[in-house]
Amino acid sequence: MEATLTPPAIPDARVVEGSDGMLLEIDGRIVPNYDATIVPFEEGDVVTGKVVRIDKDEVLVDIGYKSEGVIPNNELSIRKSVDPNEEVELGEEVDALVLTKEDQDGRLILSKKRARFERAWRKIEAAADSGEPVNGAVIEVVKGGLIVDLGVRGFLPASLVDIRRVPNLDEYLGQTIQTKVIELNRSRNNVVLSRRAVLEEERKEQRQAILERLQPGLIIEGQISNIVDFGAFVDLDGIDGLIHISELSWSHVNHPSEVLTIGETVEVKVLDIDRDRQRISLGLKQTQEDPWQRVVDTYHVGDELEGTVTKVVAFGAFVEILEGVEGLVHISELAQQHVENPREIVQPGDEVKVKILEIDSERRRLSLSIKRVEGQILPRRSVEGLSDAGDLEDMPELGLSEDVFAEGATAAPPAEELEATAEEPEAPAEEPEAPAEEPEAPAEEPEAAAEAPEPEVAPEPEAPEEE
Repeated sequence: MEATLTPPAIPDARVVEGSDGMLLEIDGRIVPNYDATIVPFEEGDVVTGKVVRIDKDEVLVDIGYKSEGVIPNNELSIRKSVDPNEEVELGEEVDALVLTKEDQDGRLILSKKRARFERAWRKIEAAADSGEPVNGAVIEVVKGGLIVDLGVRGFLPASLVDIRRVPNLDEYLGQTIQTKVIELNRSRNNVVLSRRAVLEEERKEQRQAILERLQPGLIIEGQISNIVDFGAFVDLDGIDGLIHISELSWSHVNHPSEVLTIGETVEVKVLDIDRDRQRISLGLKQTQEDPWQRVVDTYHVGDELEGTVTKVVAFGAFVEILEGVEGLVHISELAQQHVENPREIVQPGDEVKVKILEIDSERRRLSLSIKRVEGQILPRRSVEGLSDAGDLEDMPELGLSEDVFAEGATAAPPAEELEATAEEPEAPAEEPEAPAEEPEAPAEEPEAAAEAPEPEVAPEPEAPEEE
């Protein structure tokens, strides 16, 4: 504050002309007018002074008053446990708010942080009204976000620190950042900030330029910015595109993290662009060799090859013959004998030989057989304690439909025929007429003649009457 002329307090004193009231003439002597050097102020006013001394727990400031003002350590800054030497320097001019003109010890108590607080609020309120960004240093990392020093403690939520999620907020500690005020409450001293709003504003024009440049079918490079359950987001120099989980690989993917990691640079193909909603659909597998083309170019019906059982379901087993290519071995193609549960024959992870029965390149389906591989006999397992391998609900997940399994079943004799063959030795007991047809057998199989008399077993044909 500027000094104002004060009338002389001494009756016989006279202000010396040309001294601006700073000199007095008393009894013919020229003396300084000390009262004129005192700046008038009241409690609550903001005054300016010069730092004249820095102690461990306080700072002394000359504001032109009859005594030096004292700024206690806790009134220097909104930061906690600060070193006074880091906040002020000797000779530095600082603004301070007058808390008490004279405390019980007769001291003038000032506050640097509250003066800054008042001026900061005016600046923050103006920024909130105009939408202009404000600058501040990150002074703390707290639960859920950052504390930014604006002269007022501003809270920056973690979700608004960047356009994408920030895994480690500590990297921002000590940085000066630009943010926008999105919420303000003076009565509660509450200021909420957003750095993301500033970044999105900067990238708005950039995103539009990228959208105009991109076209479906282009192969572009980007960086994985985030991974979620349904896919992965790719940063395309200013705008994010999505790779859906179904477009990550030609083989089945349980979770995108199996294929990608955050920060990885990948080549992707633009599949679709929604310019109105600014959404870009991308594909990763389209930049890789389609393993199905290798199947079509390399293998033929009747070829035998090795594979690994990947999944066992109620209607059969899936066998991977190439990375990303699986074929179905229908339950009727697992073994020569009747199979109730596919797990009796195979388990996931088993290495087996299979024979190709059908290649459907349009529907990307492969029908395989284990039982038709000559010389391959798989041991029968006990399935006690095992739950059913699966049911037809697995089909949509694998991109298959029930007609595939019906087609697979026609490649081998119906299960009913296999059962009848296995039970033929008992047939004479229920069908006495069978012996009449069997005498023809010796013509082709002489050894069978020794067994022909079996049908003469007594009057067992009466058994049906009891039933």
